Amino acid sequence: MLSRIAESLFWIGRYVERADDTARILDVHTQRLVEDPWIDERRACANLLALMGSPTPESEADTERVLGSLAFDRGSPSSIVGALSAARENARGAREVLSAEIWESLNVTHNALPQQRTMARRYGPHSLFRFVRERSAMVFGLADATMSRDESWLFLILGRSLERVDMTSRIISTRVLAGDAAPSWTLVLRSTGAYEPYLRTYRGMVNSSRAAEFLLLDRLFPRSVFAALEQAEACLAELERSTVRDAARIGVAGEAHRIVGRARTMLEFMSPPELLAQLPARLEELQRTCSAASAAVTHRFFTEQAPQVWVPEEAV
Repeated sequence: MLSRIAESLFWIGRYVERADDTARILDVHTQRLVEDPWIDERRACANLLALMGSPTPESEADTERVLGSLAFDRGSPSSIVGALSAARENARGAREVLSAEIWESLNVTHNALPQQRTMARRYGPHSLFRFVRERSAMVFGLADATMSRDESWLFLILGRSLERVDMTSRIISTRVLAGDAAPSWTLVLRSTGAYEPYLRTYRGMVNSSRAAEFLLLDRLFPRSVFAALEQAEACLAELERSTVRDAARIGVAGEAHRIVGRARTMLEFMSPPELLAQLPARLEELQRTCSAASAAVTHRFFTEQAPQVWVPEEAV
């Protein structure tokens, strides 16, 4: 596969997952501001912007600033509109390996964004958030249903998995690091689609330590950090087997595989009480892991060396 196409698929997975998770985070944030009149809006908005990588002075932070930066900014790939637009542009360069249904879904989603943005500003943003969650689920559902499990699918799912680790850790951080302005664990579970699976697993009221364990360590819930790391590791293992000769004899051949494997091992073998006691540091470490793994994937699979140019000796 051409490195250009592989890179496009990887970033389609990342951008669509980023839009989905950002919509979930913003939905919870705006819902809290409506339901709880005692929340300090500026402090809550400043905390959210900082956690999402857009630090803003508390005096300038408000809901309009949050939505403008994280939802409607077309020029920022960290916003919902910017991420979906970037996913569609990457899909244009990889149409030969994407099914027609996936391309149509991304194209329709992109073309509907101006209308959704107008409706969100007029009637409230929740309709936009619901639209983004539904369209993201459609894209990945079509990928599972219409793509062969070859390198194309592996790069798409690898991108989704790394982004999911990063965004789920940020969602947990909104509860752990925000202090008095933090959402409840019930809202955090709802934002990840984990509330009903949590209740079916633990059969009781939401407990803070159990909620954190579920989102970090559960092996069966697909949006947990551990499950996403395990999926990313499996994708990297398959890609190495298909690209590295005698990979089974030399262990882990790729730096990205080592980075993801270390993070997954840390979660798997650290006791839950120890993990929860060091939770803020572990969440920051997971975000750094995703950044390092993405850079390693880019260097290993996507970066092409510039052709050598021979210069006559007298020109040196």
